[in-house]
Formats: sequence, C-alpha cells, structure tokens
Amino acid sequence: MSEYRIVNPATGEVVEEFPVATDDQVVDALQRNHRAFGPWAATPVPARAEILTRVADAYAARVDELAEIIHVEMGKKVAEAAGEIKLSELIYRYYADNAEAFLDDEPLRGTTGQDTAHIRRKPVGSILGIMPWNFPYYQVARFAAPNLALGNTIILKHAPQDPRSSAVMAEIFHESGVPDDAYINLYATNEQVAEILLPSRLNHGVSVTGSERAGSAVAEVAGRHLKKVVLELGGSDPYILLDSEDVKQSAKLFFGARMGNNGQACNSPKRMIVMDDAYDEFTAELTELVRAATPADPTSELSQLSPLSSTAARDRFLEQVEAVKSDGATVLVGGERYETSGAYVQPVVFEGVRPGTAGYHDELFGPAFMLFRVSSDEEAVALANDTPFGLGSAVFATDHERAEQVGSKLEAGMVYLNTPEASREFLPFGGVKRSGVGRELGPLAMDEFVNKQLVYKKG
Repeated sequence: MSEYRIVNPATGEVVEEFPVATDDQVVDALQRNHRAFGPWAATPVPARAEILTRVADAYAARVDELAEIIHVEMGKKVAEAAGEIKLSELIYRYYADNAEAFLDDEPLRGTTGQDTAHIRRKPVGSILGIMPWNFPYYQVARFAAPNLALGNTIILKHAPQDPRSSAVMAEIFHESGVPDDAYINLYATNEQVAEILLPSRLNHGVSVTGSERAGSAVAEVAGRHLKKVVLELGGSDPYILLDSEDVKQSAKLFFGARMGNNGQACNSPKRMIVMDDAYDEFTAELTELVRAATPADPTSELSQLSPLSSTAARDRFLEQVEAVKSDGATVLVGGERYETSGAYVQPVVFEGVRPGTAGYHDELFGPAFMLFRVSSDEEAVALANDTPFGLGSAVFATDHERAEQVGSKLEAGMVYLNTPEASREFLPFGGVKRSGVGRELGPLAMDEFVNKQLVYKKG
C-alpha cells in the first residue's frame, strides 16, 4: 500500500494512490534542485516577481478546481477551501509586489568618513519544506512564496494525504514559469528525509509545519548536520474575554474562530478565559451553539460540521477527549463519535480542566472548547501563560488600553486585540517556547533562509 494516498474522510473511500519515491529518485531530485539554484538565483528579482504574479493569477482562476481537491483530500468545507485559496493567492501577490523592496541593501550605522557598510541579502540554495495536511495550499504558499522570491530552490514533501494538491501546486509553479527543477514535488518518506535529504551537503535548510513530535524529530537530524530550521509547531492559544457589551455575540465569535477548519489549526483559540461576571452567560450561549452543530456534507452551504481530516485523526481526538474526561474535567456537551462511515465527531465543551491533568498542557487538535473562569486581569495573564506553547493569543475588552496592557504581558509570538486570530499575508506568523522558531509571512519570512552578507568598503 502506498504511503501517499487520498482517503475521503467524509466517506472512508480510498480515492487514489501515488507511488513513493525511490532512494535513487530522492538523490536525483536533490541534485537537480541544486543545479537549478544557480540559474534561478541569477534570475532578476523583477522576473521572479512576475512569475509569482502568474502563480497568483492561476490560483484566482482555478478556485473551484483547487477547492474540490482538498475537500476530498482532507474534508475541508468547500467555502473554507475557497477562502484558503484566496489567502494563498494574496500571499503570492504580496511577495511579487514587495520582493524588490525586501531585498534592498540595508545600510549599517556606525561608519565614519568615506567608509560604507551594508547588508546584502542573498539566497542560500536548495531548501526542503515539510508541510502538513490541515491547510494544504496556504502552508506551502507561506513557505514557497518568500523563498522563490528570494532565489532559493525548493523540494516540497507534503503530507501523505495531500498528494493531489501537492502535484497541482507544482504544476501551477511550472506553468507560471518556475523552472521544473527549481521547485520539485517529492513523495518522500520520513526515513528518506532523515537519511538522504537532510544529511546531504546539497540541502541548505528545512522548514517544518506540524506537530511537536515531527518538528523535534526533524530538528534533531538537521542539528546534527548543522542545517537551519524554521519550525511552526503546536499551540494552545488563549482567548481572553475581559468584558463585553454583548456576551452572547462574544461567544458566537469564539465559536466561529474555534470551529474554523473544524478546530484543526495550530493557532486555533483552544482555551477560553472568561471573567467571572460574564462566564455563565458566555458558557450557556457557547454550549447551545455547540449542541446545534451537526454533521453535514462539506460541499453544502448549510454544513455546520465537516469531518476531521481522517479516521486516524478522529480516533486520536476521541482518545484525547476520553483522557481529559478521565482526569476529572466536566463535559458540558458533546465529545462522542458519530456512527457514520466518515471521520465525524461531536464538538465538546469542557470546564474544570485542572493543572497537571490531560488537556491542560496538551493541544487538542479538533473541535474541543476548554473554558476557564477568572476574577482578575492578573489571574487571566497567569493562566494564559501557564502553557508550554506560545503561538498566538487574543484579548477582548471594551477598554482598548486595558486590552493592550494585558496583551503586552502574554508569552506568545502573536497578540491580537479585540479581534480573533487570523492569518494575513503581511503579518509575520510564528511562536515562542514549544510552538517553534522562526517566522513566516510578512517581511520577516525573507530573513530566514538567507545569507545576510556584510559588505564593508574602506573609503
């Protein structure tokens, strides 16, 4: 059985299988990607930018086709899939429009007389991207767009359940003008990554989006071979409600943010921290919203609940739910498996999740809501920071200065004030602590796999 195959999570049907690359094919891909680096890096930045513009145009023109592919691959609602494709288009346009400015020489202060010094940004070579299944197009866009704009070449190892979307992305790059060998879609195994790709002198770095376990395993191998890594890993993001003029609307906002992609997002708001005077009303509204979410065909505009990405993901999620229940948390609603052939689960609302128990420090990757009652801003901050993760966060208050003060104390790579977390092409994305290292998106993405070369001239 092939490691790369499409299994429709709504039905359990095996749709298509793809052959895994042989060791010889992996070595050949490395060599070709390395040889392509020189010509691609020498391509003028405006020409590379024009190619990325054509990539963006292709995404805009093929929305329906691209959305259907990931709907079948990982169960994403068609409307959400279309939104992901639009965001991917914006990412490619952003780097097409800004690549020249981002690559301008950076003058250095401190020189005297006729001396000059500046930083010149240059590409470094062949970069490996290891991407996850939850946002098949977007995750690749935020890695590939800045690196192609910079002049690096790319080998892309996508998740084994996304072989069709990864193939179509390669097709779009090549049709838009990226040389065939400058971007290679490779159906490699984890063993081939560890034993062939990362040890090779032809590889110059790796970007991983995925679980803590995956990031740790790749970083360990990369570290042994002195390779730069960018890691975007898990999260247990806090969502702090200090006060609200409309508590029910605040609950609806949180529900919508948490249920995006059926809760399968690293920066999904997983812990809702609510002030005591709003907690009961908030909890009652949220519970009713969760109770009303029932399975539906992800192609339907009326769909309230899509399947998880696979039956394996469903089973892992339900195991986590049972562990949280067994450690004494109270289930207010949901948390059961639907008796269907697909990977559907009931969303679940927990309260009473205590420190040291399952769920308190774990990432529940699915439609799980954890509620916490607090009585002061200081208590909210302490609870929000009591996590090994540090990806994103959100703070809501009618007093904007109060929200700013609380947000400034959060140990997170991203802080959103009076708005749910959301990805934008111009906003750097990344975390601290066990949520990873490095940044993607925005101008910072082009400062990762780059040679910041000092140029000093004596006057």
